[in-house]
Amino acid sequence: MTAFAPDSLVLNRKLPLWYQVSQSLRASILGRAPDASLRLPTEEQLAEHYGVSVLTMRQALKELEGEGLISRHRRRGTFIEPGARRGAPVRLLGSVDAIVAQQSGDRTTVLGRARTAVSGELLEHFPDTAEVVTYRRLRHDGESGEPTNWAENAVRPELAEGVDLADLARWPMTKVLRDVVGVRISRITDTVEARLADPETAELLQVPLLSPILLCTGVTYDEDGRVVDVARIRYRGDRFSFTVTLDAT
Repeated sequence: MTAFAPDSLVLNRKLPLWYQVSQSLRASILGRAPDASLRLPTEEQLAEHYGVSVLTMRQALKELEGEGLISRHRRRGTFIEPGARRGAPVRLLGSVDAIVAQQSGDRTTVLGRARTAVSGELLEHFPDTAEVVTYRRLRHDGESGEPTNWAENAVRPELAEGVDLADLARWPMTKVLRDVVGVRISRITDTVEARLADPETAELLQVPLLSPILLCTGVTYDEDGRVVDVARIRYRGDRFSFTVTLDAT
């Protein structure tokens, strides 16, 4: 390996390998240290690192090249684009690792934490508890500082006791619940719909009132089938698109 060392990845054989690898490498690129090397390892080295074929690795790199995150030069190698924009499609395909990777590279500000009554749309997800702990966070582009999305997470109170605000400033809630709190996540369902920016969203995302946004509602379940987290994320419509990939198998 070169000075740039990608994170490790546990592959899920039910999902396209190239996609999992591209998302893992994407997270490593966007979360790299400022002084990290811009030169990537060779295709062969990366394939060995992830435990996939060179053809799979090549397809993953092609995806990142299409996003403008890397450039490939014959005989010289593959390099991270230092000025690549970190806005990206909202994708509804993947494992928990892919969802974590989707949100990596952002700078996050924790806006608040509060106990709130279970009401409205949350009633169907939390029928057995009267309260949840709600977290509000604003994400900025890691380079320009431009706000890109803001999120509200409703978490079961007994699980919220293990959530540290400092961790939420570094990682997505999904990673905190899985890797810090120890929740065994079985699945996440996502719903994306078009909305118009309300006054709070317009102010936080610095967009005109009633401009288009994407609202993504993610419901996270543990291995017992209980809902442990309901996330409502508002994405700027001018920075994100919506992509769904269906596996024919």
